[in-house]
Amino acid sequence: MDNGWKKAGLIGLGTVLGALLTLNFSAVAQREAKLPIPYEDLQLLAAVFGKIKSDYVEPVSDEKLIREAINGMVHGLDPHSDFLDANAFKELQVSTQGKFGGLGIEVGIEDGVVRVVSPIEDTPAFRAGIKSGDLIVKIDETATRGMPLNKAVELMRGKPGTTITLTIVRKDAEGLLTYQLVREEINVKSVRSKMLEPGYGYVRVRNFQERTGQDLAAALKDFYKQGELKGLVLDVRADPGGLLNQAVAVSAAFLPKDALVVYTDGRTPDARMRLTASRDNYQRRGEDWFRDLPAGVKKVPMVVLVDGGTASASEIVAGALQDHKRATVMGASTFGKGSVQTILPIGTNAGLKLTTARYYTPAGRSIQAKGIEPDIAVDDGRDSGNRIREANLEGHLETPRTTGAAPAGATAPPSTVPQPPAAPKPAVPAPRFDFGSAEDFQLKQAMNHLKGEPVVASIRSVAAANTAPTTVAPAKK
Repeated sequence: MDNGWKKAGLIGLGTVLGALLTLNFSAVAQREAKLPIPYEDLQLLAAVFGKIKSDYVEPVSDEKLIREAINGMVHGLDPHSDFLDANAFKELQVSTQGKFGGLGIEVGIEDGVVRVVSPIEDTPAFRAGIKSGDLIVKIDETATRGMPLNKAVELMRGKPGTTITLTIVRKDAEGLLTYQLVREEINVKSVRSKMLEPGYGYVRVRNFQERTGQDLAAALKDFYKQGELKGLVLDVRADPGGLLNQAVAVSAAFLPKDALVVYTDGRTPDARMRLTASRDNYQRRGEDWFRDLPAGVKKVPMVVLVDGGTASASEIVAGALQDHKRATVMGASTFGKGSVQTILPIGTNAGLKLTTARYYTPAGRSIQAKGIEPDIAVDDGRDSGNRIREANLEGHLETPRTTGAAPAGATAPPSTVPQPPAAPKPAVPAPRFDFGSAEDFQLKQAMNHLKGEPVVASIRSVAAANTAPTTVAPAKK
């Protein structure tokens, strides 16, 4: 028996070492040659591998054990790193292109359970009342605890017209919430725009996709065909982020040429970058989208609307415009995802989405686990104290000390994308409003600010009987 165990352990050790070599373990060892190779830890891993192969109640394939070992290793780093197999690579490409069959939910992992980062407007999830911060504990009859993120996404995606049931835990609700949804073709248009009234434009960026900068340029040109703008509202509420180069593009539309948008800092030279408002940092080919933008775009008074669902790339935009004093940021504190995930190819059909750096605003502020604080806080009643943010996620990167001045560096952007209660309770969809609608309280206050009128700080003060609204000073014209 002892010889058999040793044989199984040696086979496991060889297999695991092979997997580590596939993951460029040798390259890492060369990069950090001063650190000893952890042979004892590898022997422990091999011993566990061998015991499972020989003693587990059912046979387990080598492939499954190795994949689960990799998943556990990567997921233990932080909530945003992930191992990507061939299917996950395909899903990543689909998400940046904006067209797929599913529910319209941006998701992540929290404490081994699938967490809703943000529902996408005009989708089944949004209309049903699913909220940012909800924990999806079951997809149909399958529990999600411990499920890899790409597997959860695969289960929720599907042919339009098919039904799916999500069981959800919401921190400010009693019991389980059950939603039965019908999948649709999700064709998310990144940019939506309209003229609120003569001279005042509204642009909403839902997420940052391949065409975001190009679509923004078209929207701005359409505004100026109707006359000079007096004010502009840029809405990135509930925007979960997306492509970094498109965040640079949106910022570049409003900032002077070559103004610093964001810089990153990590352990490797490739992770230390300085991204400015120049074409090289947001567009690889074709005619510059912003070449013939009306001159007024660079000077028009602006408000950027943010909330707890404003994350990652959208926080970069808000932070850049705030630091350059190009816009007033209004709303609620943002999510606080200030880390860079780089897609590292592994072999021929797999990859690693690995956190490689932190974002910093032009003034040297870290977004990580802090977010962007609005210049003017406006509470529309949607943001509760129980809302999940980056700082609440298990294993999140800590907030570093502010670095001050931005370092010089390369200009090319990196590659880019609780136990539930026992008794179930039927879901009662919460009333929702469309961002940009006549009922949008924060948008009304943004317009007040642009016009130099008093801004009401909270919708609750308006609703409270016999209570005068709390206001902040109007903007100076």
